[in-house]
Amino acid sequence: MGIILQPFAWLLLFFYNLFNSYGLALILFGIVVKLVLFPVTLKSKKSMIQTSMLSGKMQQLQKQYGKDRERYNLEIQKLYEREKVNPMGGCIWSLIPMFVLIALYGIIREPLTYFMQLSGEQIQVLAAQMDWQNLAVANGWVSQGAMDKLVQGMADKVASGELTVFANGLWKNKDGVINGLFQNGGFNQLYLLAQVTGENLASLQSAINAQFAGAGDHLFVLNFIFLGIDLSRIPTLMFWKNGLGWDSIGLFLLPLISVAVSTLNMKVSQATNQMNNQQNNEQMDKTNRMMLWMMPIMSLWIGFTIPAGLTVYWIAQYFVGMAQEVICGKMLKKDYEAAREAAAKREAEEKEEEKRRKEEARLERQRRLEEEKKNRGKKKLQKKDSEPDQEGINREDSREGIRAYARGRSYIPGRYGGVTPYTDPNQLFRAVEAAGTGKKKKKGQEKPEGTTQAGSIQIPEARPEEPVTPEEKPAPIQAPIETEEVEMEVEEIEVEVDEDENKEG
Repeated sequence: MGIILQPFAWLLLFFYNLFNSYGLALILFGIVVKLVLFPVTLKSKKSMIQTSMLSGKMQQLQKQYGKDRERYNLEIQKLYEREKVNPMGGCIWSLIPMFVLIALYGIIREPLTYFMQLSGEQIQVLAAQMDWQNLAVANGWVSQGAMDKLVQGMADKVASGELTVFANGLWKNKDGVINGLFQNGGFNQLYLLAQVTGENLASLQSAINAQFAGAGDHLFVLNFIFLGIDLSRIPTLMFWKNGLGWDSIGLFLLPLISVAVSTLNMKVSQATNQMNNQQNNEQMDKTNRMMLWMMPIMSLWIGFTIPAGLTVYWIAQYFVGMAQEVICGKMLKKDYEAAREAAAKREAEEKEEEKRRKEEARLERQRRLEEEKKNRGKKKLQKKDSEPDQEGINREDSREGIRAYARGRSYIPGRYGGVTPYTDPNQLFRAVEAAGTGKKKKKGQEKPEGTTQAGSIQIPEARPEEPVTPEEKPAPIQAPIETEEVEMEVEEIEVEVDEDENKEG
């Protein structure tokens, strides 16, 4: 990490040595960083505007495939590929300034390491020489309880033989490494360096050189005062506790100025987007409104939790950023006007193509319907004409009135040896009725052969007749099962009625 941060530290130190002002060095550092990253900012702006120009099509895809998330994501990916837009382009390029900010944060937090090249042991010697144990507690940098725990921990390590006392506030371990009560965390290096003045500089350099030859020469007084404000301090909401001088009031105003400039920067960014006639959707407008509130709030919170030097850097960045937004808007305006014209032309071509496909589909459906209609008539005609008379079959033989196939489609009159004549069964009942009213015969009269007892009806036994042989036998059809039709003849029935029974009746 030190290899990455060291070039930034050299640049910041160069500006400090040039103007002997920590605040001015931070402002110049921010301007240079913005200028170096201007191509990155331009590319990020371009990617973001390209993405926003597709918002209309994305909304259309959302309505069309909103329920099918997999299909929607696939169509969005195809849209990005067709328009040659990288949706992450704006985010990726906008992250690079964040890395610079993190690097600057590390440099401001540890100036003894990056500005003066002091190691951890040398910083422990410097802290012990400045009586860090009492100095940190008195200024509120470390609480009394935390400091007591550190002292007790060192005493325990000395009792266990892990450490040995080296000097007042310093210990050595078995490897000869110097340890102390100074904790290299938070902004402790910044607080410690702020206590180095012209009066104690020589003694501090001598103490470090006594243990590490030549290391103390790198120590120098860093002027944190900018416009009467100590940039090594952290602003507080209750600024009146430190007095009502300009130092405390100006320190309190720096985060508020940062919030105002941050809001103005967001407004300018949105104005440049409108200057390029971007079509923002509802979701993007909601996001912009949220960012318009969230970014100033974050700036306010961070401004009261970090040293004032970083707040000065942010203010400088916001001013330079506003200028870059205007320049980017003017540079990209012509390009995006041409891009919008190309997009409009491409959209019109796509609509024409869609219209042509729909017309072709309509004509194809119409053609199929007409063809189906023609084929339907041909099928009916073909079905009607495709019933030729089979051998030995005459359809008229099966007809009964208007019923063309009353006797079946394959009916042959003489298939089973001839036609059985039709006999009305009512004739039998009429004969029985006529016999009951006829002449009565005497009792005991000889009964003719084939009669029953008195009061009974003599019914002759049915004798099968010879089947009628047709003059012309039809040709056999697939060996039909031979059956015999029996034709019954009903002969005259003679009924005898007993006189005595008649009289009784």
